[in-house]
Amino acid sequence: MKTRVCRLYGQNDLRIETDETTDPGAGEVQLAIAAGGICGSDMHYLSEGGIGTIRVREPIILGHEASGRVVATGAGVVGLSAGDKVAINPSRPCGACDYCAEGLPMHCLNMRFNGSAIRLPHEQGLFRDRINVQASQCIKLPAAADVGAVACAEPLAVCLHAAHMAGEIAGKRVLVTGAGPIGLLCAAIAADAGASEVVVTDLHDAVLDVALTMGATRVINVARDGAEMDRYADNKGYFDIAFECSAAAPAIRSAIAALRPRGVLVQVGVVGDTPMPINAMVAKELRVQGTHRFHEEFAAAVEAISSGRIDVRPIITERFALEDAAEAFRVAGDRTRSVKVHLTFEGT
Repeated sequence: MKTRVCRLYGQNDLRIETDETTDPGAGEVQLAIAAGGICGSDMHYLSEGGIGTIRVREPIILGHEASGRVVATGAGVVGLSAGDKVAINPSRPCGACDYCAEGLPMHCLNMRFNGSAIRLPHEQGLFRDRINVQASQCIKLPAAADVGAVACAEPLAVCLHAAHMAGEIAGKRVLVTGAGPIGLLCAAIAADAGASEVVVTDLHDAVLDVALTMGATRVINVARDGAEMDRYADNKGYFDIAFECSAAAPAIRSAIAALRPRGVLVQVGVVGDTPMPINAMVAKELRVQGTHRFHEEFAAAVEAISSGRIDVRPIITERFALEDAAEAFRVAGDRTRSVKVHLTFEGT
């Protein structure tokens, strides 16, 4: 069967092409993709031909945030049947390496992750009309679930893992720097977890307006009202936890200044080498916590979205048909108007 794919050949060389889809093999299901979210990594692959030292070395189908409907099942598949709505987990740890054995599958030495150029051959992604995946990658959704919204399960899982790494959130004062998709989902999780305050900062009013719908108790445009953050730095700081989601050096410094002694800085945003004020971190006995991907949090993210406990729909600011992928990527890169941009497919 013919299927359209969104394939990247190199920097700024994105093409919509047609491939053949085979029948699902044993243990596989064939899915009609419904929706796919454009991630920052997808945008880096397109605009820069890679991320940091990771380079696109062969054509790659992009996309790792997606949902769909079951079209057909292969031999041995139970629990899924044609017509079922599903969330798709792009993460496939090997289950056999040292880290998997230690219960740290997010650090798997042989990780396979849809739409990633780390390995060669590259792991092909989910931006296509039809795809065969392992049935184990699929979580069946309730019949009434919004299949498009569930495409946000992957970034929500990233944020749930970050929240897990932060520790207890209930009753805490939380700062979120950067109101992109990850920052806004971190704000929603903090609010859902019972944070006493959730303050979100960014440079653009449009995304901060969305933050107010996602659980923020206050938003600050630091491009215009940066002095407001100085008040939070008084008396050695104010916040118990900071989710740093921008990876911008000024935001990192501001978060460290605004954390109270023994606060926790969860560095969610990823960037190259960035100077950090070590003296302030030491003097305030801050805990700096990294966070990487997710594992069991994916199922928790699917449940949170499908049950309505966390409403991700406000972050989906625009949707484009697959044939308009180039425009979708352009709009996704415009932070003055977009948070999360979705591609829509035949399974919508």
